[in-house]
Amino acid sequence: MALIFYSKDDLDRFELWSQALKQELPDLEIRPWDAPGDLDEIEYALLWKPPSGILKKFARLKAIFSMGAGVDALLSDPELPKDVPVCRMVDESLTQGMIEYSVLHVLRHHREQPFLDELKRAGTWDAFASPLASERRVGVMGLGVIGGAVAEALANLGFRVSGWSRGPRNISGVQCYHGPNSLPHFLEDVEILVCLLPLTEETESILNSELFSQMPKKSCLINAGRGGQQVEEDILDALESGQLAYVTLDVFQEEPLPPDHAFWKHPRVTITPHNAAVTAAQSATKMVAENIRRLASGKTPLNEVNLKAGY
Repeated sequence: MALIFYSKDDLDRFELWSQALKQELPDLEIRPWDAPGDLDEIEYALLWKPPSGILKKFARLKAIFSMGAGVDALLSDPELPKDVPVCRMVDESLTQGMIEYSVLHVLRHHREQPFLDELKRAGTWDAFASPLASERRVGVMGLGVIGGAVAEALANLGFRVSGWSRGPRNISGVQCYHGPNSLPHFLEDVEILVCLLPLTEETESILNSELFSQMPKKSCLINAGRGGQQVEEDILDALESGQLAYVTLDVFQEEPLPPDHAFWKHPRVTITPHNAAVTAAQSATKMVAENIRRLASGKTPLNEVNLKAGY
């Protein structure tokens, strides 16, 4: 029983993941991508953003595990092995990391910290009163495991929180909307928008000028979902017109963000290098190990991706 490991991300060290998996499954052989050994012995693949076509050579795959919550890189592979379950990562480290990131930047925009930073750079003292959280509407797009936890955490801080998702949800303290017809109603009073959607055909380029125009003037955007969801020229245009006051972006259409991109020097854009939530090997491998045990006993794996829905 062998598992092949692939990631080009510097944060995903093979040694850490291999050691953590061995603690859970001592009999499992974990092989790095550049030393796969006998391909017929590979039954599992643990990957992050693999190039298209690289999995087709493993004829005996029983499951494909994503190292992150996003699976769009896997599902966009036209040669993805058929009839092999794909499992997204659901892990407490990812959820907690995204809660912390979202709360941090919602509070930054709520208390207008970017504007205060501008005043400091200008050497200007300009005191003003900030509204309370109960006076601020925050909207969360995407109410799955992570998005639902983020919405609940923001509601617990006293914000007026609404959420929008593909299907119906019921979250304490959160006004939930679902489906494309309800999107305008969701957006109409959202002052700070947090996008945590998966990337699918329906959500690609959803953060565009049409969507921004349905939000109140001088709203703020936080995107920690996927770069393919944002139309970056429309974000710049919305900042120029004042429709958006500030934005915080953790994801981009091209990563790493090119050094000549306008976002780098824009005074009202905060950039983070796709590190809002990073999978921790020590905790994440527990789910991988549990799924391998389930498959070995003939059970359905946890967090299996619906290939038609895209998540």
